[in-house]
Amino acid sequence: MPASPALRRSLIAAATLPLLFGALAACGYGSAADKDAGKAAPAADGKKLSADSVKIGYFPNLTHATALVGVQEGLFQKELGGTAVKTSTFNAGPSEIEALNAGSIDIGWIGPSPAINGFTKSKGQSLRIIGGSASGGVKLVVNPSRIKSVDELKGKNIATPQLGNTQDVAFLNWLADKGWKVDAQSGKGDVNVVRTDNKITPDAYKSGSIDGAWVPEPTASKLVQEGGKVLVDESDLWPDHQFVITNIIVSQKFLKEHPDVVEAVLRGSVKTNEWIATHPDQAKASANAALKKLSGKELPTDVIDPAWKSIQTLDDPLAASLQAQADHAVKAGLLKKPDLKGIYDLDPLNKVLKSLGRPEVGDAGLGVN
Repeated sequence: MPASPALRRSLIAAATLPLLFGALAACGYGSAADKDAGKAAPAADGKKLSADSVKIGYFPNLTHATALVGVQEGLFQKELGGTAVKTSTFNAGPSEIEALNAGSIDIGWIGPSPAINGFTKSKGQSLRIIGGSASGGVKLVVNPSRIKSVDELKGKNIATPQLGNTQDVAFLNWLADKGWKVDAQSGKGDVNVVRTDNKITPDAYKSGSIDGAWVPEPTASKLVQEGGKVLVDESDLWPDHQFVITNIIVSQKFLKEHPDVVEAVLRGSVKTNEWIATHPDQAKASANAALKKLSGKELPTDVIDPAWKSIQTLDDPLAASLQAQADHAVKAGLLKKPDLKGIYDLDPLNKVLKSLGRPEVGDAGLGVN
């Protein structure tokens, strides 16, 4: 379901969204750690659903703005009535997948690569993707004194967050499409791909050790604040300028046992995205307030304002782009072709959308049915 331009909202892209390549990497903007974010009180006199509570996991990043705002504004709890919302936050995709597998969370907001990893490593038994949440927010930012055009990238050092992560694969694929040759493992070639943690990329840029970076928000906006120029917005490379950056996943066990709770959470997600679209300034403030509550500090205006504009929140999981991202990793030699059939179950989401008079969304042939 294509989103209208009014839905474009910023989110800070997860620092690493690993694909199936060796050890899994952190995909949050920070260290790999769990943090209990607390429990919201159930709605007064609300009717309890089939579960006493639902445990929701997400990242303290703007890529997870739907979860941040939905929890902050009580929009999930409103739909859940007497079923309490329990929340936990994560800074790494693997730890969130582990929590889902262990039953520590039931539903989670997460990037595409951890979802692919979790599904394939469990041989399709652990999770389903049940909805989308965010698209966009990835850019190639360069030093304009060294690089003024795409042709001038040759011989330059360009950072990506990590070998085999979502942005690394996207950059390698883009370079290959331009006819440049790069060894995926070492990063050496016509353009040198330097794997650099997002937390230190701005310092590497300031020191001159890199000439630019293909990175998610907020790193992209931080580089722009340092004088960088956006050379490529990855959204421009995709049909309708959309590609998945955050999905909603659920434990297959929880989905089977508590479909009414899953539908309530999805209804809360859809209504949160609608509220974000119609109240963009309030939603941005709400997300920043949630970040301050979770991390102890909010994002500065010169970072959150451009970041907030660069990604859109949406309900469609953009399934075709998930398959394409996996195909790009296979093409780069970083991933053996995965069988993603059954990774999606969009029936609960489509039921919610239909009830709200909204168009249904598709699974690109990767659905459970």
